[in-house]
Amino acid sequence: MNIALPLIVAGAVFMLAYRYYAQYLSGVFGENAERRTPAHEVNDGVDFVPTRKSVLFAHHFSAIAGAGPIIGPTIALLYGYVPVWLWIVIGGIFFGAVHDYSALFVSAREGGRSIAEVAGKTMGKTGFLLFISFTIIMIVLVNAAFLGLTVKALTSLVPLSILGLSTDQSVLKVVEVNGIAMGKIGGIASTSVMIITLFAPILGYLIYKKRANMYLMAFAALIVAIASVWLGFLVPVMIQPNLWMILLSIYTLIAAGVPVWVILQPRDFINAFILYFGMALLFFGIIISALKGATMNFPAFNIAQANMNHSLGFIWPVLFITVACGAISGFHALVAGGTSSKQVGNESDIKFVGFFGMLLESLLAVCVIVTVASGLKFSEYVNIVFPAAIQDSNPILAFALSAGMLAKSSFGIPAVIGSVFGILMVEGFIVTTLDTAVRLNRYLLEELWVYTFKQVPRIFKSYLFNSGICVVLMLFFAYTNAYLTIWPIFGTGNQLLAALTLFAVSVWLINRGSKAFFVLIPAVFMLITTIASLFLFLFDKLIPSSNLPLIIVDILLILLSLAMVSKSVLIVSGYKLDLSGGSFRLIKELEEDRIVDKVHLG
Repeated sequence: MNIALPLIVAGAVFMLAYRYYAQYLSGVFGENAERRTPAHEVNDGVDFVPTRKSVLFAHHFSAIAGAGPIIGPTIALLYGYVPVWLWIVIGGIFFGAVHDYSALFVSAREGGRSIAEVAGKTMGKTGFLLFISFTIIMIVLVNAAFLGLTVKALTSLVPLSILGLSTDQSVLKVVEVNGIAMGKIGGIASTSVMIITLFAPILGYLIYKKRANMYLMAFAALIVAIASVWLGFLVPVMIQPNLWMILLSIYTLIAAGVPVWVILQPRDFINAFILYFGMALLFFGIIISALKGATMNFPAFNIAQANMNHSLGFIWPVLFITVACGAISGFHALVAGGTSSKQVGNESDIKFVGFFGMLLESLLAVCVIVTVASGLKFSEYVNIVFPAAIQDSNPILAFALSAGMLAKSSFGIPAVIGSVFGILMVEGFIVTTLDTAVRLNRYLLEELWVYTFKQVPRIFKSYLFNSGICVVLMLFFAYTNAYLTIWPIFGTGNQLLAALTLFAVSVWLINRGSKAFFVLIPAVFMLITTIASLFLFLFDKLIPSSNLPLIIVDILLILLSLAMVSKSVLIVSGYKLDLSGGSFRLIKELEEDRIVDKVHLG
């Protein structure tokens, strides 16, 4: 199969979905372009700011398009490229785009409240507590998985033979491992990341405090990005994996508390040039290679063999939780309710920002599966992503090498250069997710303490205390588990959050007498799939390996999700659980009982 076919068909289907299905959803939700949004109602110049559609889209897309649409599809390709492509296309439209649009719309219609607050408003304080507890656990898993992946990327070694380099080459610094000459490709990324991070506060100061010319700052950011890669080739920094984990944990602890203009925003500003170059490399590389007759090297279907692979398992439910971002992701609801809903200038913009933003991420995921399935031989892919020792698995390297091969076949760029940009592209996404997610979890913990205590103890208000909890848990799970061990439970938690978001939206719609089948169907499917995955993971892998921490997390996720769904059913049916008198009984809920105290998430 020519590699352009999956990309062209997916792109055409996505455009049709945006033209017709998004329009249908906006009619059901009652989109009103004349209605004042929270950005206009509050307009505090800090969080609530009316923002142009194009600017808001750029923010929203950069926030949701993390490493997920690269890593998940790369791992899932073991099933063959057709099943992964089908899930991305069908899931992206009827699951992910519906989820993102509805979460953003409901959050905006509810005054810019987060989905946890919406759950609290529709399902009471119990609903809020369940939702925020679930979210905190899920984000810890996100950080642990991505910390492990970051370390794997920054310590990657690649045989020179794969890149077509001889042992007397001078492009890469070389180390010999078991008699094989290995290039320090991860060390190049390490140097680049360190330089970009060190220069970020300088640019942040010039941009936000000195109001320097933005064109000049953009040029400076481009120079820093290019220089960081050049210096990476000259002096690749190789640090032991465990030490990298500690250093990254310290970095995220600091980044979670300092003003965003000091590190987060300027570092992303510099890193954006590498990300945009990488995405352009994928898209145009596929088109040019397709014109040269490039075909897919992977099997279209490999389900039987993948089902027997202990690292993955049966295509259902495993495929649907391995590929999260690109098909459907609960993390997107946190972005929608956390920042994007407070910046929507017009309700008519939500289709483009929420629905189309998800479709664009799905298209990125399609580019990834085409790149990997055409850039590597299937045997090479299996050796890199599913080696005999699970801790040696490196999907980032598989993607980076595929990007390098694509760059060579399409533009004539040396494979090593394309591979470096591939690994830097993923690394930029992951680091952004790490520090942003720790900061978000810190906010959630602070709000949980406000809810839990009548008078919050002083230490519980400390950013170091709350960020420290998040960082310690992240480091513990990443240090004690290979990322392939964490990925299934992280993916399940992420997909469960999406299912719970859809249930909260369903209750919101039903309470208003609106149709909700288009939200309930994906909610029920994802709930059944993720619960099945949690039980499968629990009994097939965690209990046999006596992995007590992840066993506890797995059971907690099951209990919290079932409690959340039960609460949703009771609310819709108009009943509540009465525990008075030492007995369990359902009683009809009075209207005044359904008045919920407002709980604010900052």
